[in-house]
Amino acid sequence: MTEMKGLKNVFFLGIGGIGMSALARYFHKRGVHISGYDRVRTPLTEKLEAEGMKIVYRDEVKNIDIPDLVVYTPAIPSDSVLRKYFKESGVPMMKRSQVLGNISDSERTIAIAGTHGKTTTSAMTTHILYHCGVKVTGFVGGIMTNYDSNYIDDGSDYVVVEADEFDHSFLTLSPYISAVLSMDPDHLDIYGAREEVKKGFKDFIHKTIPGGTVYQYYPTIANFTHQELELLHKTYTILTFGHPESDIFAENIRQDESGGVIFDFHYKTQLFKGVQVHMPGMHNVSNATVAMSIALQLGLEPSKVIEAIGAFRGIKRRFEFIVNRPDCIYIDDYAHHPEELRNAITTVKNLYPDNPVMGIFQPHLYSRTRDFADEFATVLDMLDKPVLLDIYPARELPIENVSSKMILDKMSNPEKQLIAMEEVCAYVAGNRPGVLITLGAGNIDTLVPQLKKLLA
Repeated sequence: MTEMKGLKNVFFLGIGGIGMSALARYFHKRGVHISGYDRVRTPLTEKLEAEGMKIVYRDEVKNIDIPDLVVYTPAIPSDSVLRKYFKESGVPMMKRSQVLGNISDSERTIAIAGTHGKTTTSAMTTHILYHCGVKVTGFVGGIMTNYDSNYIDDGSDYVVVEADEFDHSFLTLSPYISAVLSMDPDHLDIYGAREEVKKGFKDFIHKTIPGGTVYQYYPTIANFTHQELELLHKTYTILTFGHPESDIFAENIRQDESGGVIFDFHYKTQLFKGVQVHMPGMHNVSNATVAMSIALQLGLEPSKVIEAIGAFRGIKRRFEFIVNRPDCIYIDDYAHHPEELRNAITTVKNLYPDNPVMGIFQPHLYSRTRDFADEFATVLDMLDKPVLLDIYPARELPIENVSSKMILDKMSNPEKQLIAMEEVCAYVAGNRPGVLITLGAGNIDTLVPQLKKLLA
């Protein structure tokens, strides 16, 4: 971590982001003075301020001290006043992924990658290690319910990081243990072709230190040639999961009365019966098996590991129950990729098979909408009452002829609707659902308090 030794003042451009705020907390705990900019004041930025960090909400050079280092996220546009000011001032500037890479170089890092599931699995892994008394630092891309935080810092025998494939960020890491949960195409605005996404994940695996351990979702083996697999097995300990023929898998999966799941867990030659996880869905069973396996691979006591996963209470906006009454269920979920939508919708319909489900989805990014319009249409047709909102653009400018109507026109469900954000509460009030799920990674979460009040 030579580039970051002796730092006294660090400025974060985009400090309110879920990944940036965790990094800010990491340096703050180590005595570095932290300041930053974000466009919007949120509960997360208010917490950072309460912890002693100074945050400004205007993109202007006013009362800004020159720091030792500026950490920025690609979400901050290149024409940002502050970004241009720091660049012209000659201040060292690093992307968030580069800073994580520096930390990874100097610590025993556990890196969780995958198009889906990395936030949940990173959180589960961090929680299990912490619960079992391991000194762990965890950077998680969501707010863990147990800790009301996206960050745990109890020392650093191990560092757990969410390895993000966007912008090839995960290639800065040097994991001691790595996991690839899925290799589905996404971020085609960055990678171009679907095969390039798979290549990116392969490159990430090879960032694992030689002799380290790699967890690989069993079906992804089909993406590797015989020679590639041979090289992996020569270089790393490879453990597969998610299939009865893999090293790690779950069976006898059943729903428990609390809405979670109970299953029997196969880890190599060992069998652990009656493992309980308080997050529903087959995808979360798979996530839990990976997190538990990492802990067992590190030599932790199996009974403590199983106790820990049973005590994990989930992550905000990951199938989060907002209202849970016999007459009304409201769930909020971060799903923004077709496969994530499929997992969320399948789970909610399995939990409530006798109730029609209304789903409100806000597409995220013009490019993702364009690239996956057919898949989005197919999966949204699974809902009883599918409702679409306009696209949340995030970092993108509009793309000609790309809109939410593009998805709507491909759907066959006669109940489909396209409405504006400001119409949602009135629509829900007039079509009061027994089960409602809101879906998306944009600003749809700002509706949650209003919908909660309406339904409760």
